[in-house]
Amino acid sequence: MVSIGQIVEQTSGSEALTRARQRAVLIPDCMVEARRIANTVIAGWHGRRKRGIGENFWQFRPYAEGESLSRIDWRRSARDDHMYVRDREWEAAHTVWLWADMSPSMMYKSSYGNVSKESRALVLMLALAEILARSGERIGCPGIMEPVSARNAAERLATAVIHAPLTSGLPETQMIRGVSDIVLIGDFLDDPDSIMARIAPLARRGLRGHVVEIADPAEETFPYTGRTEFTDPETGQKLVSGRAEGLRDEYRRAYLSRRDNLGEALRRLGWSFVHHRTDQLASQALVSVHMYLSGTPPHVGRGGNS
Repeated sequence: MVSIGQIVEQTSGSEALTRARQRAVLIPDCMVEARRIANTVIAGWHGRRKRGIGENFWQFRPYAEGESLSRIDWRRSARDDHMYVRDREWEAAHTVWLWADMSPSMMYKSSYGNVSKESRALVLMLALAEILARSGERIGCPGIMEPVSARNAAERLATAVIHAPLTSGLPETQMIRGVSDIVLIGDFLDDPDSIMARIAPLARRGLRGHVVEIADPAEETFPYTGRTEFTDPETGQKLVSGRAEGLRDEYRRAYLSRRDNLGEALRRLGWSFVHHRTDQLASQALVSVHMYLSGTPPHVGRGGNS
């Protein structure tokens, strides 16, 4: 039986220490790749407007509890049952929170993918930090790094990630105050309802969110045949199938339905959703997310959008 995918085997020592060592080895290469991709994207970029307190109109967005009532645009709010704030172009640093999932399932890499899901998620997070820091934005990571406005924000974030404790699931966000953006990068293989139960309160607090789903090609196409053993990296549970190809159609329907349901639920909240495979160029997803952050959504189908 030929192995299609693998998870990095753990070495001796505690799980936390082992994962920390693996992450420390991975981060420097990810930082180099992130800077290369960021330079590629910036080279073809023609500037971007930013939201803030300038004179020119930027966009309408839902009123967030705690904001001054003087900022409400009553004419726009009168059109429906919600209150809206008129945003203007950027004159002060905006805060963008970046988070990459580093749970065990992200360590998967098949022979069809270029890199592991964890590596791609880290590269995208650090490349975004590099681009946004050069634009003067404040960069933070929930539970790992408070927002900073500095040219070396990406390096600071990389260092903070190396020393971050192991966590599972979406990050804690109590520390996030005021209106800001949050970019969540992971495989999001949990039940969509449980994911939305965590995300919906963030949207109600006024956070503008962007979700990037990282998938290995084998997870999407299910290329397995014959007797195959599947292992859950989170729980260690195993499933042995005598004829794996017999599961393919049902698996793919369930897998794609989960993605469609999650993407639709996010769009109803006003959040963006980008699907990205590890056999694609990282710059494709980076451009899509950056355009969403800039308020100029890409066309559907570009850069792995869903």
